[in-house]
Amino acid sequence: MQQPLTCVEICAGAGGQALGLAMAGFVHVALVEYEKDYCKILKQNRPEWNVICADVHDFDGRPYKGVDLLAGGVPCPPFSVAGKQLGKEDDRDLFPEAIRLIKEIQPRAVMLENVRGFLDSGFDEYRDHIFTSIQKLGYVTYIKLLNASDYGVPQLRPRVVIIGIRKDQLGAFAYPDERPDSAPSVGETLYDLMVQNGWNGAKQWATNANRIAPTLVGGSKKHGGPDLGPTRARNAWAELGVDGRGIANEAPAPDFEGMPRLTSRMMARIQGFPDTWTFGNRKTVACRMIGNAFPPPVAQAVGEKIKECLEHGCIDSKCEISFSQAVV
Repeated sequence: MQQPLTCVEICAGAGGQALGLAMAGFVHVALVEYEKDYCKILKQNRPEWNVICADVHDFDGRPYKGVDLLAGGVPCPPFSVAGKQLGKEDDRDLFPEAIRLIKEIQPRAVMLENVRGFLDSGFDEYRDHIFTSIQKLGYVTYIKLLNASDYGVPQLRPRVVIIGIRKDQLGAFAYPDERPDSAPSVGETLYDLMVQNGWNGAKQWATNANRIAPTLVGGSKKHGGPDLGPTRARNAWAELGVDGRGIANEAPAPDFEGMPRLTSRMMARIQGFPDTWTFGNRKTVACRMIGNAFPPPVAQAVGEKIKECLEHGCIDSKCEISFSQAVV
């Protein structure tokens, strides 16, 4: 009987990537997360997970040497358009720590995700440095910009996904096929939640909310409350009939008129989380967790391709892809 594939995850957040990888068949032997609120949520949702609430700088990867996958959503502020884009000059840049852990753990595969800004030309030199460092440790590297809506998530959410496959593995890697029309509209996704309290206007609202959502934003600890982001994002939500200036505690009342606000559960649906995944009772913290998460369906789709690569090799001609071809 084949043993399940094992995973160590850093910067685990509220568990979006971890949940997706678990659905793809990976068993987590350790999840590292710095923020206590997030650690608590991880343990509430998956009591069996070994959650290590610590700074990645202090995490020793050597006890986990030889796990199948090292994964993580290294912090995006150093590369985010919404930030100052300091890159390697930003003290939140954890790529050096990820590279250290690759060296210590020597996993069969690596999966790191970041924001689209990571592909900006201003980071070309640093990006090349990161890939050269991973390649020198014995990995074939791949990078591609994936849109969450191509994997059934009702949201415009582009994310860069970096893959490393150790050179002694039989299979090369191929990103999951894109399914551009697979995502339901916001109305289809949220109708049952909007009508929960008997809102008479729910059906008409759902009919008009006939597109996918703009990118959810979570804000940082210093900035951003429970809302749907800056003016441009709120305007995009308004086109879908959603008031983005705040987050509601519950669905609209039967006689509600105007634009409804999303609840945190609705936000979680937009991110692709199952309704069973809890984010606690503190609205501001919950919104930040959800908005900063990696959509589980995207992580699952990528995880399944990594698993396929590690377990069976790759016989598809599309897998024979060079690093230069992999940059999209």
